[in-house]
Amino acid sequence: MQDIPNYYELLGVKRDASADEIKQSFRRLARQYHPDLNPGDKSAEDKFKDISEAYEILSDRSKRSQYDKFTGFWRKNRTKAPPSQPREPRDRSNDEEEFGDDFNTFIDRLLGRKKEAASNNRDRDRTSRSEDSADRNLRNTERRNPRAERAPERNNFTQPQPRLNPKNLEAELTLPLDKAYLGGRERITIQEDGRSLEVDMPPGMIPGQKIRLRGQGIGGGDLYLKINVSPHQFFRLEGVNIYCQLPVTPAEAVLGGFIEVPTLDGLVKISLPQGITSGQKLRLAGKGFPSEDGRRGDQLLEIQIVVPKNILPAERELYEKLREIESFNPRLDLTTI
Repeated sequence: MQDIPNYYELLGVKRDASADEIKQSFRRLARQYHPDLNPGDKSAEDKFKDISEAYEILSDRSKRSQYDKFTGFWRKNRTKAPPSQPREPRDRSNDEEEFGDDFNTFIDRLLGRKKEAASNNRDRDRTSRSEDSADRNLRNTERRNPRAERAPERNNFTQPQPRLNPKNLEAELTLPLDKAYLGGRERITIQEDGRSLEVDMPPGMIPGQKIRLRGQGIGGGDLYLKINVSPHQFFRLEGVNIYCQLPVTPAEAVLGGFIEVPTLDGLVKISLPQGITSGQKLRLAGKGFPSEDGRRGDQLLEIQIVVPKNILPAERELYEKLREIESFNPRLDLTTI
């Protein structure tokens, strides 16, 4: 049986791991093996590529499902027959039609890389056919006119190209907040020459940060990639801290208790103190962006008490009873001039 990489083992998670568990494990491993943090370490670079590919598959529900089906099919059906007992030909099942490829071909097809490779092959074929046609035309010309001066034969040597002076380039890349936090592989296009590059971005990128890509400029120069982070509907990045407004109901504000709060790592449960007021701030330590020293910033929660616009008849009845018996008067200390 062919050696099929186990993406779950690469990320250190179980096969039934949730999306949040996969995300957290990838973020931890990405910081450990990212090439920028391990300069010159080929094994770390290879490991980062492997975990990036694993995360690209397992973080997508559809791709993860196809990967699970593929590995399950090969474990069940693709046992290697002894040399003396060759496998008898038989009709291919639907699963074999879908998963009969080797693993690399399957992954290329799943990630859309096969089309690009096929396009390169077609370009090489067209070049080869053009050269063959030119040779035939030359031989026909010589047969028709033996005295015609023969064109110089082609050889494998090319004219030396003028060496370009190294020139550094700058480009910008705008990422959503979750991508800036997690990092991962991104494709960028260089406007100056139209090149398209795949870049492995480190986790924890902040607005204005610049990433240096050695040798990706013009003539061996460097490319400096400036990071922009697009606004998020709930979170706001302030340095390495995350700020957000947390809506709570009047009952939650008065009584307190446990509620769930969104963070970059998923939902976490916090204890809301009794009698909390609008504008009051709570701090979730270590739930912000990673800093240069490896520590994480905090998440700041600003409480917003939200009053419902539409309530059920039973809720209205309770609010009316509460108004009749409540002793709290927030206007008691107000005076007139």
